[in-house]
Amino acid sequence: MWIFTNTGFISVVEPSLQDYRGKADMLLVRARGPNEIESIFGKRFKVTKTPERDYLFRALIPRETVAEAVAKQVFRLNYGNFKNSIRKDRYHNACGRVWAAMFSYQEELSRPRNPKAWDY
Repeated sequence: MWIFTNTGFISVVEPSLQDYRGKADMLLVRARGPNEIESIFGKRFKVTKTPERDYLFRALIPRETVAEAVAKQVFRLNYGNFKNSIRKDRYHNACGRVWAAMFSYQEELSRPRNPKAWDY
């Protein structure tokens, strides 16, 4: 699951068994930026830098804690335009590119489809 907040982007997945045996109640929270996990979960969890992986930062966090933190983000929402609520320039620009990619996807979905084309 990808989650974009106005303080950062995280990816949340179930940890692979080979990496985290016996941690079924945990989720792996991954981030691109150094403070994005802390911006949502505080400093309660150890964030590991993993240069050999696709997401540079990651933390193992209880599933219930992840759900509570995401719910808090929803309850704290106080803006009418997500992109305008982002304060960091580079993150704002990255989110603008994500918005543009998804707008393009929407446009593709609204065009008449070639019945012989694959539907992705």
